[in-house]
Amino acid sequence: MLERKFQIEYAQRVMFTRQVFDVANLCLRELIDSARSAHRISKVFAFIDRQVADTNPHLILALEDYVAAHSDVMKLAGVPMVVIGGESCKNDFALVEQCWEAINKASVDRHSYVFVIGGGAVLDLVCFAASTAHRGVRQVRFPTTTLSQGDGGVGVKNGVNYFGKKNWVGSFSVPFAIVNDFAFLDTLPVRQKRCGLIEAIKVALIRDAAFYYWLEDHLDDLAQLKSEAVEYAVRRSAEIHVEHIATSGDPFENGSARPLDFGHWIAHKLEQVSHFKIEHGEAVAIGMAVDLLYSVKAGILDEATAMRIIHLIRSVGFAIHTPHLDERNDKGELIILAGLDEFREHLGGELSVTLVPEIGCNFEVHEMDKLLIKEALDGVRHLASKP
Repeated sequence: MLERKFQIEYAQRVMFTRQVFDVANLCLRELIDSARSAHRISKVFAFIDRQVADTNPHLILALEDYVAAHSDVMKLAGVPMVVIGGESCKNDFALVEQCWEAINKASVDRHSYVFVIGGGAVLDLVCFAASTAHRGVRQVRFPTTTLSQGDGGVGVKNGVNYFGKKNWVGSFSVPFAIVNDFAFLDTLPVRQKRCGLIEAIKVALIRDAAFYYWLEDHLDDLAQLKSEAVEYAVRRSAEIHVEHIATSGDPFENGSARPLDFGHWIAHKLEQVSHFKIEHGEAVAIGMAVDLLYSVKAGILDEATAMRIIHLIRSVGFAIHTPHLDERNDKGELIILAGLDEFREHLGGELSVTLVPEIGCNFEVHEMDKLLIKEALDGVRHLASKP
């Protein structure tokens, strides 16, 4: 047997700015120029979330003007492609093929860049296509929601849904850069603007007690979605996520631990059961509430702390229960419990669920008592009935 080990160094670049496509903003120019070969003008092809394009009607023109103003560094490989957004785009594999066709038609190569401007679902879809075209084309992500700017958009995972399972087909691919333009948050609908706050609460709970206390101290501003508070929460959430990816020792999840997925085993299944009518952030909020009560019943977390956290979750505007939690299959079994087995499969066969023993810490369990889960489900239903 011949065996040689080797290492590859990656750089996870996350930039924070406003009005990235203002021609006077040099953030993007300097980013592209930093990796450009001498005298080579970098080719760029852009995909844009339809909802973002509709909400920002001058976006395509601004992008074209920006590239034209910096034509000594970059050039467009074609007219930007507008892609349907929302979770439904990840349920149609034909859209992956359409992205491949566009990349091929634009003659995008491994020294070119695919710009992806949109919410988390569009980033997942297009970056999966880009990461598999030519075995990986450079991607620059421009997340446009609080959820994607603070969580999924700054990660290294891409994927689409298949076999009725979330992110069943996907890839690990480190983007060339992530550009968080806070100006995109200004035009978000209230529901989408709120969703990213739950990932901030989640990551604070499992990694940073000081950040959690900051969230509590700014509860009113967050509930009112005041820009300064929301932007700080998103930025700090992004910083902690990137720190975990870069320092955990398992960025591509070769093991079974996924500590950033607190509350997600229920969330992923709940999105499916609701036919994706429940947003990802809303599903995570419910999943976190269930896991918090489960932790109390399992003797992992004290009840007062669990109630304190659930109060924060509800106070910033999230529900902690939905009738979808109570749906049953033909055998009378709770459908949501199938989320455990699907999560186990997604992790490679060994279940590893993150729970919170105290604020700022996380604790891994490898089995969950379904009776206690049912009691926790009853608990969130009871809590939700109270004002």
